[in-house]
Amino acid sequence: MEREHARDRDIPPYRHRTLWVEEPARRPRMPDPVRTAAVRAVLMIAVTMVQAMVAALFTLGGSWLALPALLCTLASVVAATWAVLDVWVTRQVWRQRHGVVSVPSSSARAARELRRARRPRFP
Repeated sequence: MEREHARDRDIPPYRHRTLWVEEPARRPRMPDPVRTAAVRAVLMIAVTMVQAMVAALFTLGGSWLALPALLCTLASVVAATWAVLDVWVTRQVWRQRHGVVSVPSSSARAARELRRARRPRFP
């Protein structure tokens, strides 16, 4: 019995460790409207890729369903492109509404206000 205890002396005692360890995020989380648009775009892209694969398999198989599948795939490509543009527009709108100001525009605003202050005013 003492031999077993002697062998285990180099093993550190058990400490209570949680299964989930929180780590700080590398980037801040996307705003909810932007994340919703991004999820919608990813789903549209996934559906488009599946439809393209189905259309390709129908074409290789010589099925008459190849043409309708191809037309649906083309419509889906247009919708997926629209969804990606929606992510970009939603992101820009969120930035404008919630006051995320980039440095060049704010410095341009300050320069414009300085020029206005220097201008002579006529009564």
